[in-house]
Amino acid sequence: MGKWLYQAAKGAVVLFYRFMCVIFPVKSNRVVFDSSLGKSYAGNPKHIYEYLVSRGYDMKWDCIWFYENEKYNIPGMSRQVQYGRLRYLYYMATAKVWVFDSRQPEFLTRRKNTFYIQTWHGTPLKRLALDMDDVFMAGESDIVTYKEHFARNAHTWDYLISQNPFSSETFRRAFDFRKEILEIGYPRNDLLFHENTKEGIERYRRNLGLPLDKKIILYAPTFRDDEFSDDEKYEFQPHISFDLLQKELGDEYIMIVKYHYLIMDAVDWSPYEGFVYHFDQSRDIAELFLVSDMLITDYSSVMFDFSILRRPMFFYAYDFYKYKNELRGFYFSYREEMPGPISTTTEQLIADIKNYRAEDYKEKYDKFHDKYNSVDDGKAANRILDLINNF
Repeated sequence: MGKWLYQAAKGAVVLFYRFMCVIFPVKSNRVVFDSSLGKSYAGNPKHIYEYLVSRGYDMKWDCIWFYENEKYNIPGMSRQVQYGRLRYLYYMATAKVWVFDSRQPEFLTRRKNTFYIQTWHGTPLKRLALDMDDVFMAGESDIVTYKEHFARNAHTWDYLISQNPFSSETFRRAFDFRKEILEIGYPRNDLLFHENTKEGIERYRRNLGLPLDKKIILYAPTFRDDEFSDDEKYEFQPHISFDLLQKELGDEYIMIVKYHYLIMDAVDWSPYEGFVYHFDQSRDIAELFLVSDMLITDYSSVMFDFSILRRPMFFYAYDFYKYKNELRGFYFSYREEMPGPISTTTEQLIADIKNYRAEDYKEKYDKFHDKYNSVDDGKAANRILDLINNF
């Protein structure tokens, strides 16, 4: 009975959306935004929207932000609508422009007079979509169905943002994307050009409630496709010792922990008060890049954005062979291209941090930066504004 009711409710939602598309016209000045399916006010959509606000376009356009649970503290004259509700369907049906960084539900077909800008959320290291050999993700049962759904979804996008030629080529193939790729850099990285000053960094540290007298390590791992609970929520299982990190590094450093938006675990960080500062999915990671002195990651695309700053990066790849051979696989040689030390234990990671010498990785870092950061220049949001003005 439960499954039947769910299917009936889902069918009613689809019919309601189609009804909205028939009876209401597209509003020529309406733009809708969300980040991570309403889970955050962050990423490329946020920085596009805030650039529009800085130019006064929120006074001219009807800007709508979708949120999942609680409204965000958003500047400008936008309205906020809860993701998945009836008003959400109405605004999706009547918007002239969609600006999102993740796939939307498949039944939300784009209308003829609507333009869909898919900003995506990073340069790929791990294999994506049609390039994957198998799928282990929550809610996905087989690779064929997953690929079919992904390709159909990507075919609804009018524009896809990329930050380098490598991404453009990969997205075109992995998403079976057939329309225009905007190789313009990521709007969320504009901040790293405009605020990367002593004054800017200190201002953001204060806003984030971070001490000014400690160096900051940002720990930003990706999720693991096969690590989710019975209710299909991804779990945080980092296999890293925060006790040991605090003991060995706590006098000089604090840590920011920011995990992937798909991870919903409520981790108790109280044992590490004063050392670990956790920011949830509502916090924009570009701000965390800006204030951090170094990055620890694994296979996350955060490495490509953070490298714009030319600051040290450390790669904690405790499950390298499993991830490479079983879960995802990589688009290029991880060991050859990573512009920093690769470790598999907390002890080795700590030693790498203590003994780091930038000159040892300069050649690799220069090649990495030139390959993946050749487009970002702090002007990506302005290019999107020009695009929307021409619709």
